[in-house]
Amino acid sequence: MHGDEPTATSAMFDVFNFFLAENHYAEFKHYLLNNVTLFFMPMVNPDGAELFQRRNIFEIDLNRDAEKQQSPESKILFSVFNNIKPEFGFNLHDQERCYSAGNTSQWSAISFLAPPMMLICELYNILTEIIPGHISKFSDDFEPRAFGDNFTKSGSSIVLLESGAWRGDREKQFIRKLNFVTLVTAFKCIAEDSFLQETIDVYHSIPENEKLMMDFIIRNVKLNKSGKDYVVDVGINYEEVNTTGNRDFYFKALIEDIGDLSVYRGFSEFNADGMNLEVGKTYSQKFDSLAEVNKLEAISLLENGITNIKLNPSESVKEYSPIMFNIILNSKDRIEELREEANPNFILRQNGMFKYAVINGFLIERKLIGRTEGNALIFI
Repeated sequence: MHGDEPTATSAMFDVFNFFLAENHYAEFKHYLLNNVTLFFMPMVNPDGAELFQRRNIFEIDLNRDAEKQQSPESKILFSVFNNIKPEFGFNLHDQERCYSAGNTSQWSAISFLAPPMMLICELYNILTEIIPGHISKFSDDFEPRAFGDNFTKSGSSIVLLESGAWRGDREKQFIRKLNFVTLVTAFKCIAEDSFLQETIDVYHSIPENEKLMMDFIIRNVKLNKSGKDYVVDVGINYEEVNTTGNRDFYFKALIEDIGDLSVYRGFSEFNADGMNLEVGKTYSQKFDSLAEVNKLEAISLLENGITNIKLNPSESVKEYSPIMFNIILNSKDRIEELREEANPNFILRQNGMFKYAVINGFLIERKLIGRTEGNALIFI
């Protein structure tokens, strides 16, 4: 029901393809379809999905519209539910990347919440064989405006399934597979009533979601402020900015936190022990074209602490920088800061020598100058 949470929709089409395909699971599929009746609503919020935004076209969060039902999508969902009166339901969402499975260094790939605890116990035991340590419980706070809570209140056993994150799987294709496995396994458990053999002790042992994950953490880097040295960690998160009609995206990095981040874990981490952090600078000369910029020696710019290049606004450029450096499309220098919510651009030096650059939050190594991931930004 949230337009920017598409993982389960993809997984549902995987389920459809599984049932339609000619494969050696014919007997299993026949068994399922003779023992459970399945209803699917693959997309509750098509307008939000088209715009890749949480809310619908009227800017209403459908999962906060269960009581008033002002949106047509809410009316349809409620009507379909009342007509079916399902014994079980699956409330499918995506959750933020920041969640860990309890107070651990393991990110949460799948998060559950359900009154049918024994069913979750069986799913948890099976998924633990695939992703041990990466399963958690979602907050059980009651939300009176949410559909899942209201459907549960009406007597259906509603399973909340939140698709989390996986290292190296920004597009959630592995998480999509986990959704498929979870759904088909749940159908089997319900068909066989096998979950009735479980005990709820397993459910209570599942760790709760904790917001302890960041995209990238730089550890043990030295800062000099007002003549005094400090050793800190710098936590960075990457925001996805949609482009090309919401069919592609680029990254905008922001500093999430600075200081002692020992309780947090990064999907990626870098130990900068023995290195000094120097805030990036803007090159003094302004260029008329990217061709002129490309003639510059990147290593020389980085050695001089440069992370930004000024470019004539008449030059045609993309929504994000097509080069390794940030681009400034005005005559002013960009005043870089090392603070929370600032864009991270800085140089890491060891004994005064340039070793690494961080441009828009992505690490660039002296020995391998060039951008292997992410992108730089354009500032207007």
